[in-house]
Amino acid sequence: MAGIEIDDTTRATLQSLADEAGLPLDTYLARVAEEKQREHALATGAQTFRRVTSDPATLAAFDAEFGAPTVKHAPRAA
Repeated sequence: MAGIEIDDTTRATLQSLADEAGLPLDTYLARVAEEKQREHALATGAQTFRRVTSDPATLAAFDAEFGAPTVKHAPRAA
């Protein structure tokens, strides 16, 4: 890990997590970085989805182009 300085406690924690995952530390950190990128992309997509679906004009245009849904589903608890 050239060029990265972290305190001993943080390094030990990360090493422990990597060991539990059965991975070398650099591979573990690369996977964590990829996971964080996916989480960010999903959060951005969800935010965009909420913004778009909260605009009645956008929904009307979508329905006009692709047809409005014919079946409504009752909300379900997760």
